[in-house]
Amino acid sequence: MENANIFDGTADTLAMDMSVLVKGNKIEKIAKKIKAPKGAQVIDANGRTLSPGFIGTHEHLMFQMSAGELLTSDTRYFAYVATSTAKKYLYSGWTSVRDAAGNTFSLKTAIDKGIVEGPRIYASGAMISQSAGHADHCLGSNHSSIISEDHDILVEYGDMAVVNGVPKVLEAVREQLRFGANQIKIAVGGGTGSYADPLDVVEFTPEEIKAAVQAAGDYNTYVMAHVYNNDGIRRAIECGVKSIEHANLVDEATLQLMKDNDVWLSAQVGVYTFIPHGYTEDQANKHRQAYAGIDNMFKAAKKIGFDKIGFGTDIITDPSRIDALNDEFIFRQDWFTNAEILQQATSKSGELLGMSHRFSPGKIGVIEEGAVADILLIDGNPLEDLKILQDPENNLHLIMKDGKIFKNLVK
Repeated sequence: MENANIFDGTADTLAMDMSVLVKGNKIEKIAKKIKAPKGAQVIDANGRTLSPGFIGTHEHLMFQMSAGELLTSDTRYFAYVATSTAKKYLYSGWTSVRDAAGNTFSLKTAIDKGIVEGPRIYASGAMISQSAGHADHCLGSNHSSIISEDHDILVEYGDMAVVNGVPKVLEAVREQLRFGANQIKIAVGGGTGSYADPLDVVEFTPEEIKAAVQAAGDYNTYVMAHVYNNDGIRRAIECGVKSIEHANLVDEATLQLMKDNDVWLSAQVGVYTFIPHGYTEDQANKHRQAYAGIDNMFKAAKKIGFDKIGFGTDIITDPSRIDALNDEFIFRQDWFTNAEILQQATSKSGELLGMSHRFSPGKIGVIEEGAVADILLIDGNPLEDLKILQDPENNLHLIMKDGKIFKNLVK
């Protein structure tokens, strides 16, 4: 590619009038002028912005259906919905996603083999929680798995795991690793979408969390933890968790503890600006509580210079929201500059996902020699105007993932 203005994922400005040589699935050379090898495809960017592909650190490819459908649909319907969702992510410019709960292993394989189109998936498999935790969706007086073999459908399909005690935690973690998980997802606090756990509760004992962390570490990866409250975040950090999901109710002192321990914050904004379809009033109230904490969370992070912040959406139960994935760029503008937001969506999130050394494709989220060739050509300069990303159909003129072109309006 030649005549491109490069946003490399880390800088605050563009490198103007540059050329990039891609060989195989890697970026081989970056320079002002590059002599094209014989037989190479030459693409004239003509002043477009060349950017790394976007990266989502907290996505749910399996769950883009109503709450009622989530608890009643069969596996084939889940698969069809997830396949459609994956394609929407890719064509919105998202070349890698960390799936934060869901049995995406077959979808990942189908994408990797080129059978269907979608982003590179960093799969977590089932989200693991205790009984009465964030993964426990047994309703009312229904027995949980500790008493009965009757599970809700999300447990049956491998999207959730409800376990208690160190041996069961180890079994659940190792099962996800056997299936091919890139990292492990646990819940150590209450959630907005679950029924039995307010946002202020702490879930899993230290021994259970440490067991998950050790089992993941033995397989060269890490644990990410769903949690909103300070006590849960602190317990997770003390037990070795390296990625905190949400953390909307965090205070400055706990953020400082995260900073001191090199722990990542995987934050989302847009999903809290609406009440997900099918939520009860109790769930909606928890959702509003989580939304109210975002301003303090980001202001405290800026105050102490905490910048290990990933980019993601956490969209569930509302398929129409997937068509507006890139609104997340706009929602963050109350706290971050355009450059900071783009860095979160590229190099920062790439660094976060790079903590897993299982099935790593190489360095992602940056335009540099030796990095994976996940590349976008954008009509306009997103450092000046992020709104152009809200129209990926017209403004993303080229989408390349792993050195393969999926969309090319440049020709």
